[in-house]
Formats: sequence, structure tokens, C-alpha cells
Amino acid sequence: MASEGASRRATGLTRRGYQWVRERSLPIAALVAGMVLLVVFYFPVAVVFLEGVVVDGLPSLAPLREVLTDPFYVGVLADVFARPTATGEHLDSLLRWAATGFARPSLGLIGFTAYQAVLSTVASVAIGLPGAYILARYEFRGRRLLRSLTILPFVLPGIMVAIGFFAMFSTNGPLNALLGVFGVAPVEMLFTLEIIVLAHAFYNAPLVARLATAAWEGVDARTVETARSLGASRRRAFFDVLAPQLAPAVLAGTVLTFVFTFRTFPIVLALGGLEMATIEVWIFSRIQQLDLTTAAALAIVETVISIGVLALYLRFESRQYGAGQAPTQIDREPLLPSFRALFRPSRVAISVYGVFVAVLFIGPMVSMIAESLTGPNGLTLSHYAFLFDRQSGGTAFQIKPWPAVRNSLLFAGATLAIALPTGIVVAVRRVRGDRGGVLLDVLATAPLAVSGIVLGIGLLRGLVFGLPLPGGWRLQVTGGVAIVAAHAAATYPFVVRNVAPAIGRVDLSLVESARALGASRVRAMVDVELPLAVAGIVAGAAFAVAISIGEFNSTVILAEGGDYYTMPVAVERYLGDRTLGPATAMGTVLLAVTSASFVVIDRVGGGRGDRL
Repeated sequence: MASEGASRRATGLTRRGYQWVRERSLPIAALVAGMVLLVVFYFPVAVVFLEGVVVDGLPSLAPLREVLTDPFYVGVLADVFARPTATGEHLDSLLRWAATGFARPSLGLIGFTAYQAVLSTVASVAIGLPGAYILARYEFRGRRLLRSLTILPFVLPGIMVAIGFFAMFSTNGPLNALLGVFGVAPVEMLFTLEIIVLAHAFYNAPLVARLATAAWEGVDARTVETARSLGASRRRAFFDVLAPQLAPAVLAGTVLTFVFTFRTFPIVLALGGLEMATIEVWIFSRIQQLDLTTAAALAIVETVISIGVLALYLRFESRQYGAGQAPTQIDREPLLPSFRALFRPSRVAISVYGVFVAVLFIGPMVSMIAESLTGPNGLTLSHYAFLFDRQSGGTAFQIKPWPAVRNSLLFAGATLAIALPTGIVVAVRRVRGDRGGVLLDVLATAPLAVSGIVLGIGLLRGLVFGLPLPGGWRLQVTGGVAIVAAHAAATYPFVVRNVAPAIGRVDLSLVESARALGASRVRAMVDVELPLAVAGIVAGAAFAVAISIGEFNSTVILAEGGDYYTMPVAVERYLGDRTLGPATAMGTVLLAVTSASFVVIDRVGGGRGDRL
């Protein structure tokens, strides 16, 4: 009898324990997600930051002071940071500068990074907004496909885009060949600020266009119609009614573009080199020189600036969420209702814009593919044969193509297995406003403010070298596991930003009904919320896979051993040896793999990945 009573008590405890876990499974899942982020993101980043504020085992701001008072890094602001209380002298210097007609001051490395980011942002918005206008206001054959393709450049690997621009704008590239037909001298654009700005616009103009298009399609048409019925002109209705509804999306795209171009690395590394170095490129250079203290100090400055700008992004993003989905939309008009419409000024302007966009967005990719198939004597497959020769064990190059392709796919699959569930849990907690939602919002955004180079250094210094544990144990993460950890930290914010809007569109009463019928919170999420949010989940998965395949910043730090090279690293190695043909061949393979992995976003996901 005693043993039977003990057995019943044990069974009761087990049931209560199971019930306790069942009722709290979502908070437990959020805690696990937080622990994953702590290990793969926050701890490595903290390791880097400590390098910049700890000297000889003691806290010190000397590394930061050295950076902020060095004209090489901050230009004319060096004296301001060195003597912040000398306001009178600084004011006199400002007046003397004004007297010289505001001559261009010395910007320094940090100032130049911000300057090129501003130029790149202006170019991206200027190119992206007309595209958003066309996609939102006009109906034409292929509009949906074109709208789907607007996000594809954003997920293409940066090193591959650099290869495309290198092939198109080189001295012997298609652009100069075309100019030669018209008797125009060759234009030298490589290793200039202009080519960097154009390459950044290639990336971010489609992002601006997609965000603005989604906002434009969500505008309540009745507000515009009411303004027109009250006598407002088309222009007045645009600026007074339409523009305020579009502003949050446009500003969010603008701010996000600045952050991405401020933290630029592969584009500048390939097209600008150290002559056009940004903070990210110089951090990489300092690491190669084993100057980790300066690299850490620069990383802290870069991250602080990025976080400050991202705070604006979160503000604009929250206004987008608050706007909701409009019940009616502005009707689209046919782009070409008749042949005579071809000669209307607006249609001529659209045609000119279309030609420019085709040159900017299609030209580099076509040039890369054409370069991979061209040799001194015309069409050839020798560059692809070169890759196969390396695969069979040639000694001239240590990088073999198939292991790079295999590694990229394996790392992408492992990244998806970590980033997708982590992103889903964070998105559900964030949208449903559960306890800790504000903290999770910060967790979901922080990786966007930290560069892959910094994360790669942190993983290298922390987990790859090993972390001592009590009892003589040592936590060590090396090789492909470290690369997957870096990719997961970089990609999960994009999962959150695709899943969260989809979760937000699910009717909460359906979840409450499931709970009322006895379903646990997790069961309601799995059986009700996630199936209804599958479009956003698939979009987030596609982002995670595509970005992982193209991730270069952290991978180039962690994949120093040839066994862990990925396709982007292989492309950069071929290009570094000035072998443009094999680099373009490997870039073409990378383009095919990345595009194939991302095509599911609109075919399976229903085209709902409008937010980032």
C-alpha cells in the first residue's frame, strides 16, 4: 500500500510537472532562444568590445581616445574630441572655415564612411522611389514578377555583385566597349567613389522600392478620393494625403539603407580597396596586422553610430505596423493603354528610367556571366574547365569549387535550423505583447547594428580559441559550427521581420478560441497561428538561406582553413589573384545557387515578405 501511494504521488508530480511545462512552454522557448543568441551573438560581440575598453587587464578608454583624437580617423573633429571644453577655439575655427567658403574639410576614415553612406542612401532613394511609383500606380504585363524580383538584389552576395560591377565597368568591359562605338574615350570607374555608390544603389534601391511599393499599395484610396472631391488638385492630394501615409515606409527604407551602406565591406574591398577604405575595411586590415585593440575601438564606434540610426528605423517601423492594412487601394492605370501613349512625356520618362535600371541592375549580372564564357578568342568554357581542374587537385590554387558549393549549402541548411525557430519564437513573443516583448524587440534588432566582421572576430577570439569553464573544462566552437553560429546571428533578424507581420495579421480571436477549447499556448501557436502565417515563415526561411549562402563578412574571418571555404570566399580568393575569368565563373555558380534558394519567396510564400 505504501509503495502504491508513493507511485500515485510520483505520477501526480509528473503530471503537474508536465502541466507546468506545457503552460509555460512558450516562455521556456523564448528563454532558449535568448540563450542561443547569448552564445552565438552577445558573448562574441562583448569579447570584441572588451578588447577596446580593457588594457592590461584594467578598464581604460585609452583605445577609444586614441581613435577619436586621431585625424586619420575623425579628420577635423580630432581637436574637438581632444579638447572638448575649448569651445571658444572651436568656434573660431568654425568661423574661419565659413570665411573660406566652407571648403571641404578633412573627413577622416569615419567621416568618409558616413559620407559615402549618405551618397549611397541618396542614390538608392532617388532610384528606388520612381520604381515604387511605377509598380504601385501602373498595371502592365509582368508587374507581379517584377515586383517579386525587387528584393532579389538585396540577398545577392556582395562579393558577387562586386564581380559583376568589376566585369561591366572595367576598362575593357561592356560599358566602355559601347562608349567606344560612339567615339567616346574609355571611362575609368573602378576604384572610385562613384562605382561604390552605384554598387550600393544596386543593393538598396530595390529595398527602398519594395518597402515604398508595399506602403503605396496599402494606402486607403478613399482618403485621396475625398481630398479630390473637396477640390484638392492631384499634387495637393499627393503632398497632403498620400505622402504622409508613405513617409514611414520611405524613411524606414532610407534609414536601413544608411545602416547597411555605413557597414559596407565586400563592395568597398573589391571595388575600392584601401584607397576607399571604410570603417569595416579598415577593421579587417587591422585584424590582418594583429592590431586587435584598434580594431575593437573602431568596432565600438561603428556599432554605437549604427544603433543610434537603427533607433530611428524602429520608430518608423512601428508607425508602419500601426497603420495596418487599408480596406481599399488606389486603382492602377494601364501603363500603355494605346500606341500614342508611348509619346506622352510621362511614358518617355518611364522608358528612360527603365533603360537606366536595366543597365544598372541587369548589366553587371549579364556582364559577369558573359565574362565567365569569354576568352581571348571568343566564347569558351575554359574558365569553368579551370574550376574543374582545381577540383581534381591542381596545386596552383588551393580552393576547390565543389567543397565551396557543398559548404555553402550545408551551412545554409544548418543556419535555417537555428535561425527559423529562433526567429519564430521572438516574432510571436514580440507581436503578441507577452512579457519581455520590449527586450525581445531589442534582441531582434541588435544584430543589424553589428557587422559580420565584428561578429567573426568575436567568435574567433571567444569560442574558436576556447572559453575556460569551471572544473578545467573548455567551451570551444570551431570550423563549420562557428560559421553556422555567425550566419544564424546574422540571418535571424530577417526571419523576425518577415514572420512578425504575418503573425500580426492572424485574427487573435482564433487563438483565443483554441485556448478556450483547451489548447495550450504552444498548441494554439502551432495549430492556428503558424499555418496562417506560413507565407511570412517561408519568406523568412528564404531570406535566411539566401543570406547565409552569400554571407562573406564573418565567413572570411572564420574560414581561414581551406576545408571551410564557401562560395563567396572562393570568389574573393580568385579575384584577389586577379583571375577574373575563374572569379566570374564561380560568381555565376553562386548567382544560380542564391537565386534558386530565394525563388520560393513569392512562389510558395505568396509574396508577403514586404518588411525587413
